[in-house]
Amino acid sequence: MAIPVETFFLKPDAQGTLQAQIQQMIAEGILSGRLRRGEKLPSSRKLAAHLGVSRITVTLAYTELQASDYLAVRDRSGYFVSENAPEPLPEPELPAAAEAVDWDMALSRQITSSVVPGRPSDWARYRYPFVYGQADPALFDHAHWRLCAIQALGQKDFTALTTDYYDQDDPELVEFILRHSLPRRGIMARPEEVLVTMGAQNALWLAAQVLLGPGRRAVMENPSYPPLKDTLAQIDCDVTAVDVDAEGLPPAALPEACNVIFTTPSHQCPTSATMPRPRREALLAAARARNALVVEDDYEFEMSFLSPPSPALKSLDGDGRVIYVGSFSKVLFPGLRLGYLVGPEPFIRQARALRANVLRHPPGHIQRTAAYFLRLGHYDAQIKRMSRLLAERRAVMQAALLDHGLTIAGSGTFGGSSFWMKAPEGVDMEQVRQHLQADSVLIESGDRFFTGAQAPRNHYRLAYSSIPSDRIAEGVARIAQAITDASA
Repeated sequence: MAIPVETFFLKPDAQGTLQAQIQQMIAEGILSGRLRRGEKLPSSRKLAAHLGVSRITVTLAYTELQASDYLAVRDRSGYFVSENAPEPLPEPELPAAAEAVDWDMALSRQITSSVVPGRPSDWARYRYPFVYGQADPALFDHAHWRLCAIQALGQKDFTALTTDYYDQDDPELVEFILRHSLPRRGIMARPEEVLVTMGAQNALWLAAQVLLGPGRRAVMENPSYPPLKDTLAQIDCDVTAVDVDAEGLPPAALPEACNVIFTTPSHQCPTSATMPRPRREALLAAARARNALVVEDDYEFEMSFLSPPSPALKSLDGDGRVIYVGSFSKVLFPGLRLGYLVGPEPFIRQARALRANVLRHPPGHIQRTAAYFLRLGHYDAQIKRMSRLLAERRAVMQAALLDHGLTIAGSGTFGGSSFWMKAPEGVDMEQVRQHLQADSVLIESGDRFFTGAQAPRNHYRLAYSSIPSDRIAEGVARIAQAITDASA
């Protein structure tokens, strides 16, 4: 690889001749690791013009560095960092720089984040990865996604690829959402009532920003989706966490005064509880009595392989008070970051304006690629393949959990991709998680899902979406042994 000439500059306060300064500049680049073995240096003519020195000065510097084995010459190709050049020096421990800015005073607020769940970035190399929400190569239709991406790069889609939509979205993706995704959930909507987002988390953030503020109260489930806790904490509003039960959020436990209720009725996060229809109707009645809005996060409804999913809460809404959050990232791959909001036009108008101020719109090429993947039937085919494999893995895991006497605290009525687990009282599952990681087993401790200083420490989540069936039993056995050891 050629090293850009723009990365070279002479220090204005450097000592010595220009030739010595150039030699020192290049030697320091090699010793720091910035210039790597085998990389091509700029020609003497180009570097001389860039530095404003004579070409002979650069040539002499290169020659001296070659004599010291820092550089090597290749016929008709120029100078390269030598394969025998010294190894980069270890970085010295530098003293802390003096700060002229008092950042405690300069920052308007402290931002917290629960996005990183203690999962290593190289999770796929672990033998027993019970990790949630990651793309499994065995489940993803990479070949057809690649073909759709190539198709979206074609001349016919030049506008979708290059246009700044400002505050608008790809009409083909919106049309699919309106004609295929939403009717499956019993929802009918118009284009003006749909906004494409950078995943469900971005949709929740937009909803919270538009609907909440000083003097307003939000209700969230406990336990719940950790990034939602962070989002609400960053808004100057009151937050009440309501404990869920085996049927999800109990309407009778809602505070009398509230403005926005966040809920996951299809697959409660993280317990996987499914809210039955009578409770959904009771929740809508409670929201109506309080003149409150409901934000419904309908994640994982596609993974309903045990029985058909219940209609979405929004499909039962006759008042227009439910704002619906959907996502394609869970079924396709998490890095896609593509979701959508569905709600009354006045709300969507404000959410669209806010999105435009922050990021304009999700990339047009990604939207058009997804539109092709959905429209050509690949999405439905992937759902069927995932449902079959997840059903197989779930059966294997459930049997292993029962064999080892592990307690299932929650499992999806219609399917899903994980089990919500509970260890004996007194067992700290964060400590167990760290112990298991050293044994090539990855789990997710459950304390981060809870709100409050006294969050229980003995819950954990086991996902079966990222681990092959033939490794589940052994992985569960190791988990059971680690919990037994922690209980002793």
